[in-house]
Amino acid sequence: MNVKIEASWKEQLATEWDKEYFVRLTDFVREQYSSRQVFPPASKIFAAFDACPFDQVKVVILGQDPYHDVGQANGLCFSVAPGIAMPPSLVNIFKEIRDDLGKPMPENGDLSRWANQGVLLLNATLTVEAHKAASHQGKGWEQFTDEVIMRLAQDREGLVFMLWGSYAIKKGAFIDRNRHLVLTSPHPSPLSAYRGFFGNKHFSRANEYLTSQDKTPIEW
Repeated sequence: MNVKIEASWKEQLATEWDKEYFVRLTDFVREQYSSRQVFPPASKIFAAFDACPFDQVKVVILGQDPYHDVGQANGLCFSVAPGIAMPPSLVNIFKEIRDDLGKPMPENGDLSRWANQGVLLLNATLTVEAHKAASHQGKGWEQFTDEVIMRLAQDREGLVFMLWGSYAIKKGAFIDRNRHLVLTSPHPSPLSAYRGFFGNKHFSRANEYLTSQDKTPIEW
């Protein structure tokens, strides 16, 4: 199957492309894009991978679904393009960075600058129907992204995994804590941020760990 994804990821995930679940998933996604409004734009389904080759990943931030309102989803979890109002969870992420590292709130919510430094901004489900949250869950994306996390956890050393909320924590439960730094906390959503996301200091802790691994810290 000819999947258009960054070359190193295409090689790493080569065993997935012809598996029955992925063929079914591809058929489903193609049908959805041809018959209704789906996000992100088809060209950006694999944007997180295209921006962050396998051997350049230093940090993994795990989201659940793409944003489902018009103009928001751009293929990077939690990110929105310049000119798009920042969703509340993203605002809270920047508040924690401000309090943790003393950085001012940015002008926009475009996180491609993180991706270009080695932050894989991975949603568990890579597509969603407009205005229908979680509409593409259970179609195969979760199995695919489990494999992504597995490859990183097994084939790389000294990565940082940021798992926010019970869904992400459960999805990353198998990661070897002796080989990687796994940071967990409540989700940055306004419904849960005050229960432990604020004050988690994940961004400074990530950079301290990267430095200890002789890796360049992230300019958050």
